[in-house]
Amino acid sequence: SLQDQFDNLEKHTQWGIDVLEKYIKFVKERTEIELSYAKQLRNLSKKYQPKKNSKEEEEYRYTSTRAFLATLNEMNDYAGQHEVISENMTSLITGELTRYVQELKQERKSHFHDGRKAQQHIETCWKQLEASKRRFERDCKEADRAQQYFEKMDADINVTKADVEKARQQAQLRHQMAEDSKAEYSSTLQKFNSEQHEHYYTHIPNIFQKIQEMEERRIVRIGESMKTFAEVDRQVIPIIGKCLDEITKAAESVDHKNDSQMVIEAFKSGFEPPGDVEFEDFTQPMKRTVSESSLSNSRGDGKSEPKFGSKSKGKLWPFIKKNKLMSLLTSPHQPPPPPPASASPSAVPNGPQSPKQQKEPLSHRFNEFMTSKPKIHCFRSLKRGGAGPEDFSNLPPEQRRKKLQQKVDELNKDIQKELDQRDALTKMKDVYIKNPQMGDAASVDHRLAELAQNIEKLRLEVQKFEGWLAEVEGRLPARNEQPRRQSGMYEPQHPSAVNSCAQDRESPDGSYTEEQSQETEMKVPATDFDDEFDDEEPLPTIGTCKALYTFEGQNEGTISVAEGEMLYVIEEDKGDGWTRIRRNEDEEGYVPTSYVEVYLDKNAK
Repeated sequence: SLQDQFDNLEKHTQWGIDVLEKYIKFVKERTEIELSYAKQLRNLSKKYQPKKNSKEEEEYRYTSTRAFLATLNEMNDYAGQHEVISENMTSLITGELTRYVQELKQERKSHFHDGRKAQQHIETCWKQLEASKRRFERDCKEADRAQQYFEKMDADINVTKADVEKARQQAQLRHQMAEDSKAEYSSTLQKFNSEQHEHYYTHIPNIFQKIQEMEERRIVRIGESMKTFAEVDRQVIPIIGKCLDEITKAAESVDHKNDSQMVIEAFKSGFEPPGDVEFEDFTQPMKRTVSESSLSNSRGDGKSEPKFGSKSKGKLWPFIKKNKLMSLLTSPHQPPPPPPASASPSAVPNGPQSPKQQKEPLSHRFNEFMTSKPKIHCFRSLKRGGAGPEDFSNLPPEQRRKKLQQKVDELNKDIQKELDQRDALTKMKDVYIKNPQMGDAASVDHRLAELAQNIEKLRLEVQKFEGWLAEVEGRLPARNEQPRRQSGMYEPQHPSAVNSCAQDRESPDGSYTEEQSQETEMKVPATDFDDEFDDEEPLPTIGTCKALYTFEGQNEGTISVAEGEMLYVIEEDKGDGWTRIRRNEDEEGYVPTSYVEVYLDKNAK
């Protein structure tokens, strides 16, 4: 029946809407995946980006690391294209189809409403026809009964004439009613037939046609959306290809020769190779002297020195392993003071060693590799993460020259800035003088005086650093100069200068030795073999400690503590009897290990 067809169409069109909504959900989940993928790519790129003002940033001057950085940046752009895919699919597919589904539901509801209305109308017409038919049938039967009653009354001789006349009139009335019902039935029948023809040949076909067109539009729309789904992906392929091309270009820009040269320039020390070690004749004990090798300092004082080179088996610095060399260079000659409870005045060696002692420290063996100007009073803080000396004397000659040149350039830039400010203020003052209504010229004088003082200070700084730079450049051998004995490069120090600087070489507990004047000279460049030359970041805390005794810490590099005070440990005892601690961000130094009770963190490195 027609009603069954409507039911079938209603089920099918609802299924079509369900398919459309399922596709919308599919595209929406795809956009979420694209966004999640883009976010993960961005996080990955950010994770491996160099941190600002860190050691990693320095590493990105090499072509290989710059290529990696370019790869990270391109991956960021690559992630951006996946975000574009998500945005376009959301706007062109998900959003459009969602609106279309709402319109489709309204249109479908309207068509089936029209169909039900037409069906109800034809059913109403049919009911009217049936009612007219039954009325006509009833009237005909009534007319027949009235006619039969009239004929019976007319044949009966016992019935009065009045009753016969009454029966005749009743029969005529029923007959007339039957004729009227017949006419009404005929009219209703014609009307119903017309309505039925209109219903089955016009209204219902039109409704079915609209439903068919609606369904075809739905099918076309989902096909177009699938095409758009592919086009959105295809549109970003050229840009993704460019990203990959840039990564390839960055990879091709890697220059191993250039990177190797940069490493050479970064770590070139300026030291000359040591000369040959001379033969020592031990068959003549009374004539045993120190050989004139590159590891001895020609002082001309006639002292005999034990030969370090004979024990190193020809393995001379800078070819000694770093950890072995640093342990030799940084081990203190004197232990820290013992705790007050066990200490005696004689137990703490505060006096200088006898000048008659014939033992020469290791630092004398390296004297010609470095200079002791200017003096560094506390090498321990420099070696273990403290700030370096102002003149960079802790660096090898070549590295020191680069740092000094960089400092001079920075100071010159600062001077230029101050000069530019001074010129601007001078012009402003001239304007104020010519036009007093614009401002008071005297208000600028104070600032001009400050700028003049700043410029003078900066120029003095430049002169100081240029002097150190000239000193270093004068000591560095010329590029085309033949290698010569290192001992002849530097002027020998006067013995009095050596003796005077010995007093500056105090250990944290106040003790010092005659050896330490030269020991500092040897210790300073040892930092060149550290992991890096630049200032290190503050050391992390590795535990806590409690002061068992009060320590004054009057010497440079130490820190005073009160009994019972809790502090942070940032460096364990390296075997020299000293522990490095920190009170706050600005206060840190060394205390005797025996003066504190240390609690190290289990997870600390």
